[in-house]
Amino acid sequence: MSDSLSSKEIVIFGAGPAGLTAAYVLNQSGIKTIILEADPKSVGGISKTVDRDGFKFDIGGHRFFTKSAIVQELWRSMLPQERWLTDVNRLSRIYYRKKFFHYPLSARDALQKLGLLEAVKCVGSYLKFKFFPIKEPKSFQEWVTNQFGKRLFEIFFNSYTEKVWGMSCAEISADWASQRIKGLSLGEAVFNSLPKFLRRLKFSKATIRTLSDKFDYPRLGPGELWENVKSDLEFSGCNIYMGAAVTKISHKNLVVTSVSSTDIFGEEKQVHGNEFISTLPIRELINSLHPEPPSEIIKAANSLGYRDFLTVVLIYDQENMFLDNWIYIHDPSVYMGRIQNFKNWSPSMVPDSSLTSLGLEYFCFEGDNLWDMSDAELIALGTSEVISVGLTSLKPLKGYVVRCKKAYPIYDDHYKANVQSIWKWVSSNLTNLQLVGRNGMHMYNNQDHSMLTGYLAAKNILGESHNLWSVNSSAEYHEDSALLDTTERSVPRRII
Repeated sequence: MSDSLSSKEIVIFGAGPAGLTAAYVLNQSGIKTIILEADPKSVGGISKTVDRDGFKFDIGGHRFFTKSAIVQELWRSMLPQERWLTDVNRLSRIYYRKKFFHYPLSARDALQKLGLLEAVKCVGSYLKFKFFPIKEPKSFQEWVTNQFGKRLFEIFFNSYTEKVWGMSCAEISADWASQRIKGLSLGEAVFNSLPKFLRRLKFSKATIRTLSDKFDYPRLGPGELWENVKSDLEFSGCNIYMGAAVTKISHKNLVVTSVSSTDIFGEEKQVHGNEFISTLPIRELINSLHPEPPSEIIKAANSLGYRDFLTVVLIYDQENMFLDNWIYIHDPSVYMGRIQNFKNWSPSMVPDSSLTSLGLEYFCFEGDNLWDMSDAELIALGTSEVISVGLTSLKPLKGYVVRCKKAYPIYDDHYKANVQSIWKWVSSNLTNLQLVGRNGMHMYNNQDHSMLTGYLAAKNILGESHNLWSVNSSAEYHEDSALLDTTERSVPRRII
């Protein structure tokens, strides 16, 4: 390691997958980092595992599935092999019109449950938009209609998507659809329902992420991996400050010079550095800068929206309730959008095999009626909704509530222009600051997307030159095993 590298002081804002991956890669090269994490107890960000009385649950379900050899190798090196469950079978369904449909869609199952007349109408609608598509689709609604037809859009996408985002599908950018479900169409869904030996023939396409039927999973949830990384980093001499919320980022002469954070007791800490990596929501990052950026940059940052999230966990005195890992709820009569059965992700997620732990997911905005409900009110709501969709007639033994702010960056009509203007200003005026991760880049990253941005940010500090923003240039780019051969290397960075 060169003297210039060994003298670097590297500060990372946030101990989620992106921030911890960057610290992990740098640590492998002998470079210690300082990490400031706002959460006083847990690392992992939205990928943490919450523990209540021995019951463990995700903030949403986190499949460990990737086609990136880089990420696969990182996962295996971060957590001992014996701590993994491999080839966990995926089973998920859609609840619609009082019926449960297999997801990914099965042609036979959908035909039987929709009925012949409805199925014919769906195919007709699909063919109509296949031959006469909407030109240059701009909204989620237009993009999905082109892929599936209007009728299937209304049945399987509209209600659930509007629950997730709290806005009309006509207002959601097509970017979200193209990033999350690119390559999936009615034809692909039907193809996926064919017997496996037919799907293995030469004309079959590569597995689409949305349709993958197996995944890996840490025995104690995703947080087990990130807590293990935290322990390894601290053992190696890295400093991780928990409960340290970034409040002020000072910069001068085109570089960030220091960052101030406040702990849960109101005490302020100032940390100096010469390289910085941020996973903060862009809106928080820009509003923390001192001196302030130009007014148009502040306006762009404040225009970025976020969707918040809460999980109501209900514990039932029932050994087996249903076999699914999760169920999508496409029913506008209930508020919940998805139900996780954590025991079906890993038996170790419950302390007693005779009990079942369900996670009911609600998408909301901080300060709205759902968010402001008391825990008791949310548990009562969840109890009634589980009964109303027919999953059980029992009442739970107990329940818990976990709230998560800024879980999802919103893709509206203006988000891309706002993010681009912010990135151009940051890259020109804060040349030793890199933005990574889901909220750090305002991109709906999967965990492996976020890890790749952290990985490449660390490689940049080690002397390479990678364009982090190209990681998500398409939904499948991050899964390309040749990533490092195709990443742009023309990013201007000022080496301190």
